[in-house]
Amino acid sequence: MVIWNPDEVALHFGPLAIRWYSLFWTIGLGAAYVIVYRLYKQQRIPQEKFDPLFFYCFLGILIGARLGHCLLYDPGYFLAHPIEMLLPIRQDGGGNWHFSGYSGLASHGGTLGLMIALWIYMRKTHISLMRVLDNIAIATPITACCIRLGNLMNSEIVGKYTGNEYGMVFAKLGETLPRHPGQLYEAVAYFVFFVVGMVFYKIWPRKVGTGFYFGFCLTSIFTFRFFVEFFKEVQEAWEIGMQSAIGLNQGQLLSIPFILIGLYFLLGGKLGKKWGDNGYTA
Repeated sequence: MVIWNPDEVALHFGPLAIRWYSLFWTIGLGAAYVIVYRLYKQQRIPQEKFDPLFFYCFLGILIGARLGHCLLYDPGYFLAHPIEMLLPIRQDGGGNWHFSGYSGLASHGGTLGLMIALWIYMRKTHISLMRVLDNIAIATPITACCIRLGNLMNSEIVGKYTGNEYGMVFAKLGETLPRHPGQLYEAVAYFVFFVVGMVFYKIWPRKVGTGFYFGFCLTSIFTFRFFVEFFKEVQEAWEIGMQSAIGLNQGQLLSIPFILIGLYFLLGGKLGKKWGDNGYTA
């Protein structure tokens, strides 16, 4: 049993405090940037086509993840407070606005937002969609790993009580009983998927541009996400009724289409060829 009560702030620079969550997000995005930069270089894709990629990815992930949380997990509140969807502010009972940070980001929404952003990027740069998606997919698991570590440092998205001495006691939540560290399970799994993806790339570099790595990324991440949800608490109270009715929560239902899409491309679906490589060589 581990008593988990870390300081949410990683570094202090005078009055400026950098939280672990923000730091892990930065590390995850930075790692993905370096990895994809090297992949582009190895595949002889011109530098000017890489330069705008980070901008598209950052906006796609952030906007998609935020809207995904707001519209999929708490639409009633956020449709009545649309400004709070995109701006990190919240209105109190007195009508005053204050900085709140982004308290909700959904991985399903972030994935969809990233895919849309990359489609726009592809239209601008004329690189094949599957080559862009495959390169991003190779780096994505390491970013997902860092995000879950950030969740762990925030003591959020916690697991269910273990019922024994195994697990983490999230003291910040005022608890005394151990839970499954669901965030840690996911972080470790995503790191493993990243290593496996890199090994695959070393063996089959010419599969970039076919949709293989895009399919592997979606299938591995969301299959694990589907099963790890059985060990995690629901994020919204209304999901309890969903679980009672069908045995699944919102995160699991949203994972299913991503798993199916991933399997389609992983197994060589026709769209992988239709949207595939346009001449850049690995």
